[in-house]
Amino acid sequence: MNITIDVTWSWWVILALLVDLAVRVLAIIIVPRNRRPTAAMAWLLAIFFMPYIGVLLFLLIGNPRLPRKRRKKQDLINRNIRETSEGLDFGELRPNAPQWFTSLVYLNRNLGAMPLSGDNTADLYPDYEESLAAMAAAIRTARQYVHVEFYILQSDRTTDDFFRALEEVAARGVTVRVLLDHWANRGKPFYKQTLARLDAMGAQWHLMLPVQPLKGKYQRPDLRNHRKLLVVDDRVGFTGSQNITDSTYNLKKNIKRGLHWVDLMVRVEGPVVASINAVFASDWFSETDEIIEDLRLVESAGTGDLDCQIVPSGPGFEFQNNLKLFMGLVFAAQERVNIVSPYFVPEEGLLLAIQTACQRGVEVELFVSEEGDQAMVYHAQRSYYEALLRAGVKIWMYERPLILHSKSMTVDDEVAIIGSSNMDMRSFGLNMEISMMVRGEEFVSQLREVEDDYRASSRQLTLEEWEQQPLRSTVLDNLARLTSALQ
Repeated sequence: MNITIDVTWSWWVILALLVDLAVRVLAIIIVPRNRRPTAAMAWLLAIFFMPYIGVLLFLLIGNPRLPRKRRKKQDLINRNIRETSEGLDFGELRPNAPQWFTSLVYLNRNLGAMPLSGDNTADLYPDYEESLAAMAAAIRTARQYVHVEFYILQSDRTTDDFFRALEEVAARGVTVRVLLDHWANRGKPFYKQTLARLDAMGAQWHLMLPVQPLKGKYQRPDLRNHRKLLVVDDRVGFTGSQNITDSTYNLKKNIKRGLHWVDLMVRVEGPVVASINAVFASDWFSETDEIIEDLRLVESAGTGDLDCQIVPSGPGFEFQNNLKLFMGLVFAAQERVNIVSPYFVPEEGLLLAIQTACQRGVEVELFVSEEGDQAMVYHAQRSYYEALLRAGVKIWMYERPLILHSKSMTVDDEVAIIGSSNMDMRSFGLNMEISMMVRGEEFVSQLREVEDDYRASSRQLTLEEWEQQPLRSTVLDNLARLTSALQ
């Protein structure tokens, strides 16, 4: 009996060792394919140190791409936008554009961006509740439709007027279409109440990137549609960093810590509104198979003098559109680059571009939050501070308990970016984002005034201070940096 047991146990040990060896060999073959070296190395480390857990995680979240059906839809949308925008008049562009700007516009178009349009106006709303009031006021002017697409959408006391505006226009026959991310809202405060209110007003609403396998809807569960946009008819558009929710996100842990989010939205008029609408229409088609106005970019007269280009990005595109845009701007800068990003975990190329800019004599400033609301991202971000400080980057830490959530970049005195995209691995590879590139000194001047306010509410982090960090913080930062590459 004992001999039989020992032999059986030995066979199980041998089998386990063979399976373990097979997993490691297959991982080396499968994991690195079409994956960045840092991401591949992170996955291989996870699989080698925790074979069974690592394999399970890889099978669950190892594919950063959307399902094939959705990718085909995105390809169809991109072709449709390119074909229907050929020959349309998108306003008069500003003269004497730098060659690098023209090249960047061309790059964006090749990657799936909208055409560059002229004659636009843009106004910034750095105050949280004022931006909600401005959006509600714009909604009340609607005559045909209102398109609402936000990562988080909650009907609460702070957003009540926004929802009342939707109810008012819906009651007089205006079509209200609403998109909200499934995973970001599911199980959160006021989720069911929000959907009930949308139903009661007669809005057409859909969840974005739903993870509902019993309904045949499934993709990698941590893919998100992180876009924030509002379109009223073809006249007014909004985009930026702000969600439709209270500045505490109605979460008990945030309220207990006294956390409030600081955001930035931009209101635009002119031909660029049609470009924002095209992004909404593409997401609507992805979720419903319904084509809105054949996805045509409608020509719209503008009275401003800003050149604007809308750049969508995300796992539905072949390349990381937002990352290429950011890198192109940093490499083009000659005098000054200011970056505002709540979650700053740069890909190697972007980090190199920033370090190179400093070495070329370009003044680089980075605005981040002193307080972190997401521990892993917070520590991963901190792991880059020493390299940035040594390169000459000025790091401004927005003082707690406020969370600086704005996402923008200004380059020299002529070009700026504003939108929903962070500068981290998630926004580059996993989130669907929207960014707007603007050429115009007057807009850059507006954004620089906002940056001045951020600077006044921040303290500068110095290399001397950073070198006093305790060892435990360094260990946490470095471990978080490794896990940030798991895509």
